[in-house]
Amino acid sequence: MAQAAGPSADGAHGITSSKELLKSAANAFTFSSPADRSVLKTPPAAGSKAASPAQGAGAAVDGDIKIGLSGTAGSARTIDLKSEITSSLGTPLNVVIDWGDGTSGGDVVGSGASTTITSHHTYAEVGSYTVKVTVYGPDGAAGVSATNEMPFITPGSEFTPHSPTRLLDSRNGTGAAQAGKVPAWGEARVKVAGNHGIPADVAAVVLNVTVTNTRAAGHVRAYADGTERPTTSNVNYAAGDSVPNLVIVPVGKNGYVNLYNSGEQGVDLIADVTGYFTRTSANGYTPTDPTRFVDTREGLGTSRGPVPGQSQFGVQITGTRGIPAGAKAVALNVTVTNPRATGHLTVFPSGQAAPNTSNLNFTGGQTIANAVIVPVGADGKINVRNGGWDPADVIVDVVGYYSPDSVSAYIPIRPKRDLDTRDPAQWPSGPLKPYRYVFSTYGEENPTATAMVLNTTVTNTGGAGHLTVAPDPNALWQYENKTHTPPVAPNSSTLNWTAGKTVPNLVQASTGAHGIVDFFNRSGNNTDLIIDIFGVYDRH
Repeated sequence: MAQAAGPSADGAHGITSSKELLKSAANAFTFSSPADRSVLKTPPAAGSKAASPAQGAGAAVDGDIKIGLSGTAGSARTIDLKSEITSSLGTPLNVVIDWGDGTSGGDVVGSGASTTITSHHTYAEVGSYTVKVTVYGPDGAAGVSATNEMPFITPGSEFTPHSPTRLLDSRNGTGAAQAGKVPAWGEARVKVAGNHGIPADVAAVVLNVTVTNTRAAGHVRAYADGTERPTTSNVNYAAGDSVPNLVIVPVGKNGYVNLYNSGEQGVDLIADVTGYFTRTSANGYTPTDPTRFVDTREGLGTSRGPVPGQSQFGVQITGTRGIPAGAKAVALNVTVTNPRATGHLTVFPSGQAAPNTSNLNFTGGQTIANAVIVPVGADGKINVRNGGWDPADVIVDVVGYYSPDSVSAYIPIRPKRDLDTRDPAQWPSGPLKPYRYVFSTYGEENPTATAMVLNTTVTNTGGAGHLTVAPDPNALWQYENKTHTPPVAPNSSTLNWTAGKTVPNLVQASTGAHGIVDFFNRSGNNTDLIIDIFGVYDRH
């Protein structure tokens, strides 16, 4: 544990409001049912032995009621409903809202021929619902009434783990029309929906994307097919690199994801799936403070000493160090260090054979990290396999878990750049200084957002080092009043680098109690830091 020397620049920090991000993403989920779809019901005629049939849409008898509905999502599981009511009947009118989840609410309105009611509801689970609004005239259930209904789908989605499976390998043509490199300024389309048991209604997918056989520098962008290509990056590479990075990317309406090669030379791309998100009840997310579960250099969590080539070890995840027995998958940061030669690591559930996938590729002497989301075996363990022929040390840090009891649902957003220390217009202080940190305020105290899905990239690195990301113990007002306590960097790493390297890594960063996340430069040299936001976990 090491205390940071202080913020990189007093009062200067990246600020992106999670509330605004959630509002922007959720507000894209809008639904409506116009007033002319109202179904009017009238009481039996005098002396009639049976009730008259329901009248058609918009029909009028002795009086008329029409209801126009519009709904907008407010967060992962909430709806803001507007009911616009017109009536030729007297008042009061009794309004009953059936939210479609077994709950209902009511209101009584009067005065005037038209009125608008705004209602708010939070669903216990993500999913698809039918909202039905019924308005009764002054005579109540015995008189004229009208009903209108509207479908609603929550923006929030929950996670289902998937055994690590290769969806794309341009080297041998897996998932592609034919084998061959993805050309410069070209892209590969990855079929997700309906592939290897992934459902047709998949909202987002977790992929480990690896770029290899590179001949020039560039980067890869992942995005939903049929949407505008973002300007942010997911994987950065240099000539000769084999670089992995985890991505959580929305799936296009046609079931595809695109991987765009923004480079001047062709590259090979590999994509392995480890899970997906749907807008049906599955597993929510619980972030944790970064916690070290394994360090083979010290014998923490497994035997002391480098992991031999072509061998594996198990890690107990559930039932220990705050991870409950019901967790179905775990979010990790896995680091390899001191490898004697080129190789790769594969992380997979216990009780299964090692799959033909990789989570992290390395060369001799390299220290490199990658985010991993992996299903947990029936015994609560995961396995880590050294696929190389020579020994290497392995470090595993846990940053969160997925379980049926976890409440945070995922909302992808249009990728947004939160901070770029290379940009003097955004960040006048220059590179992140040695052993300093920068903080971003993603929410106020007790925010509904519990974690941010970020891509962190370091570049223009002056020497070897690592980046640590963790929630800040201070509130924003303490920074503004200069009464904050310098935070302590936890004993974990998000990404590692050597001099001159550009290195990315995904991080699922807990926002803690105050909605502030710290980014620590754990090196003795300046480095530029880039932070891109790809999604938010929200508990409401």
